[in-house]
Amino acid sequence: MALHAEREQLLDAAEELFYERGYHAVGMDTLRAASGLPLKRIYSLFPGKDAIAVEMLDRRDERWHASLAHHVESLSSTATPPERVLAVFDWLFDWLSSAGHRGCAWINAFGELGASTPEVADAVRRHKLRLRTYIAQLVSAAGSSPQTADAVFLLIEGSLVTAGISGDAEAARHAQAAAAKLLGC
Repeated sequence: MALHAEREQLLDAAEELFYERGYHAVGMDTLRAASGLPLKRIYSLFPGKDAIAVEMLDRRDERWHASLAHHVESLSSTATPPERVLAVFDWLFDWLSSAGHRGCAWINAFGELGASTPEVADAVRRHKLRLRTYIAQLVSAAGSSPQTADAVFLLIEGSLVTAGISGDAEAARHAQAAAAKLLGC
């Protein structure tokens, strides 16, 4: 099996297990069994579980942001800049409503590992900075201030945490209504 395919196989297994069970609950033997790779091979791919977690978070970040950006960019050409900002919340609602949703993977990782694993904390910060930058671009294009962008970002983060805890995706709809007020819609 090619190196890339083995890495992806391992990262797929890690993502599913870490997201479903948590980082501390998943040991290397569980990763071995789920990925079908021998421990020796896993350790030749990554120095340990923390490195797997970082790579998994970074890979998930790429897919997550690509999906969000695709949703916003696929709006009709008649969509106004404020509608593009509000479309972020439509995407969030759908994502939060998806089967098996267990909260924000980056918030979960930070909660479990952030204090003890600086590399995981850095991966989480990269993800959040990337989201904040994207939101700032959308809000700026809508003619609103950096302070409004910060507030919209906080509404997004709040809806992620609230939906993760309550299991209710409606948090995204409530945050969207507040964002619409901030944008003057």
